[in-house]
Amino acid sequence: MFDGIMLGLSTVLDFNNLMYVIAGCLVGTFIGMLPGLGPITAIALMIPITYSIGADSGMILMAGVYYGAIFGGSTSSILINAPGVAGTVASSFDGYPLAKQGHAGKALAIAAYSSFIGGTIGAILLMVAAPLLAKVSLSFQSPDYVVLMFLGLTAIAAFSNKGQFLKAMMMTVFGLMLATVGIDPSSGTERFTFGQADLLDGISFLLIAMATFALAEALINVVKPEKKDAKSLNDSDTPQIGSTKLTKDEVKDMAPVVGRSSFLGFIVGVLPGAGATIASFMAYATERNLAPKGLKEKFGKGSLRGLAAPESANNAACTGSFVPLLTLGIPGSGTTAIMLGALIAYGIQPGPMLMQENPSVFWSVIVSMYFGNIVLLILNLPLIPYFAKVLAMPKSVLTIMILFFSLIGVYLVSFNTFDLFMMVGVALVALVLRLLAFPMAPLLLGFILGDMIERNFRRSMMISDGSLSFLWDRPLTFGIFILSILVLLFPLKDYLKQRRADKTASKLQQEQAQ
Repeated sequence: MFDGIMLGLSTVLDFNNLMYVIAGCLVGTFIGMLPGLGPITAIALMIPITYSIGADSGMILMAGVYYGAIFGGSTSSILINAPGVAGTVASSFDGYPLAKQGHAGKALAIAAYSSFIGGTIGAILLMVAAPLLAKVSLSFQSPDYVVLMFLGLTAIAAFSNKGQFLKAMMMTVFGLMLATVGIDPSSGTERFTFGQADLLDGISFLLIAMATFALAEALINVVKPEKKDAKSLNDSDTPQIGSTKLTKDEVKDMAPVVGRSSFLGFIVGVLPGAGATIASFMAYATERNLAPKGLKEKFGKGSLRGLAAPESANNAACTGSFVPLLTLGIPGSGTTAIMLGALIAYGIQPGPMLMQENPSVFWSVIVSMYFGNIVLLILNLPLIPYFAKVLAMPKSVLTIMILFFSLIGVYLVSFNTFDLFMMVGVALVALVLRLLAFPMAPLLLGFILGDMIERNFRRSMMISDGSLSFLWDRPLTFGIFILSILVLLFPLKDYLKQRRADKTASKLQQEQAQ
């Protein structure tokens, strides 16, 4: 391994390759900030460019674009509630409230530091344990994915405020229903398309995310304008950017959160098909469930933990997704699927023999990730005050910008006007639901997990001849299933404890009254 790391260092420290790392990070950050484009589009456009610079440099450049886009995607999520990429949706849950409270600088700084630490931990784990983790990811079968997705759905409670669990459940079911739109993966029959050919491929996650968050947020600004907006137009000091400095107590509070979320994000990223989006949602839900009662209530309202968890997890997951790509030749996400095609175009076959046949490609990509995270931190921290000045715009201008970037972002992905009409329709429904205090995050969680649950559940039932015995046939499946049940029952402990406390308080009041 040491020889491999030295080979990777010698490749990455070449002046041209260092320039490719910086260029990839810059392009990725810029692409990530623009809602809708995402790293898949950027990498697909760069494949022809990379043919002339070789496999080593080309993969270094594309890897830089990938984690640079995830790093930069948090900026638009935090500032205007318009996730630049799918992996930063969870960052908007607490990042945007922090920005609205006048702490945009601190929110962007937390995102930068958490992303750096998550990416760095992921790079170190990738160096040390890539071959071993490849075997672990290969041991996962359809039943394991079913219970893992069920574990993800137990996070519903984490996205609901007190007394809103039923509303969160309803939104999750709504998301699962939306995930079934399109062609049935087994029979090939149309489902809920209503004769529309544009719905045969299903509904885009980007469309749902942008409609329920960015576009709905703009519509709320129109329907329910804040009274202080008129004053803020005449007072240049009124949206406050806030300091980027973190106190010792804040660092101490977030350190274990970032560490746990980085490891969780990396492990989820290693699993083929999981990716940064699921990792960020699971990290957010885990930290909310683990938080003490006082801090748990801050989630969704501007919690520092709620921002640090998904930011560290999504960057670690990006790094983890290279494990199945490089060691097994299996893409761990849509972006790494594009990179797999690029590797094959170079004449390189990713898989178990990659480390022996093309060690420079394997180790240069891994080492470049560490350098890339340093570059991203150096590039982004000084720019935070300039990014945050977006909030200094009048609300009317900012609303128009959100509308423009939301619509143009979705259109640039599909170039289909039907998606624009559907996006507006979904946004109007989301507006009504948000005004009725329905949480949007469970809808996205159900939508993300719906397709994976359906496919793997169907395979599992076929394997077990229509029986649910697949839940306990394998120790790994049974272990994750028991963990899911425990996580689901965990909130009951707090509920029962609170109920006992209320009964005790009620008895004391009655005794005092007598």
